[in-house]
Amino acid sequence: MVNQSETQFEGFECIRVENDKLSLWVTRSVGPRVIGLSASGRENIFAVLPNAKSEFLDQEDYYFRGGHRLWYAPEHPKTTYLPDNQPVTVEYIEKGITVVQPVERLTGIQKTITIELSDSNAEVVIEHSLTNLGQSEIGLAPWAITQIRPGGVGIIPQQTTLGDEHGFLPNRHLVLWPYTKIKSPHIHWGDQVVFIDANMSKDVLKVGFPNPDGWLGYSLDGMLFVKRAPFDPSACYLDRGASSEVYCCKDFIELETLGPRVNLQPGDKVIHKETWQIYLENNWPAEITVLFDEFGKE
Repeated sequence: MVNQSETQFEGFECIRVENDKLSLWVTRSVGPRVIGLSASGRENIFAVLPNAKSEFLDQEDYYFRGGHRLWYAPEHPKTTYLPDNQPVTVEYIEKGITVVQPVERLTGIQKTITIELSDSNAEVVIEHSLTNLGQSEIGLAPWAITQIRPGGVGIIPQQTTLGDEHGFLPNRHLVLWPYTKIKSPHIHWGDQVVFIDANMSKDVLKVGFPNPDGWLGYSLDGMLFVKRAPFDPSACYLDRGASSEVYCCKDFIELETLGPRVNLQPGDKVIHKETWQIYLENNWPAEITVLFDEFGKE
């Protein structure tokens, strides 16, 4: 059974949405943000970043806050870092809530996040939508970003199926940002999987890739957090084709998924769905346990 209640969490007015296995805290005083996620009464696995912000000379500061947020690509100071400091509209649904941000004055985009929990499992479906309520067409891609506490290991699956029947053609590629060091000791390049050791004391890194497997994972304190998103091999993805991305610094690791690029006409809406799952010790899915063994053997 799914319950909703109003509460304070990490200094924000929130709605707590929970079942017997999972609790989420969704901000209503700012956002839309999912600021907390806890399995079976354990500690919040999301990063909490009350003072982290980006400063730009000609606009209001953007506060990261931690947790989960909805952006849209391509990344640009004028459109990406628009503050979300205003209260959101909250609608209660049978197994969760829908939160709606006020329309962005600069772009005409309105962000909506719907959170729906399973009745009895540690699983939640997050539906992100971007609606163009402006007067002009906008080209963008939905971009769902989850900031998690450091100290664990990010898990990035790699495509292993052949690109052609003879195995002559390339079958995968990785996208690297300019601040990413190839020889970073925090990146473990495996044949079937890339691991990110989220224990950085300096520097930052970011890796992206097309993700036909459709999932990213993060192991922390014996738990496994998995987020899944659909992949369309025929679609156009920004960031050189990356549908999944992982960013890491000393304060947090981000698991990010992107939808295909679309041209939103006035009145149009695009939806990007993720499914989140948390697995406790000794109950990980086999597809991930096999890959994680590779990290332990290094």
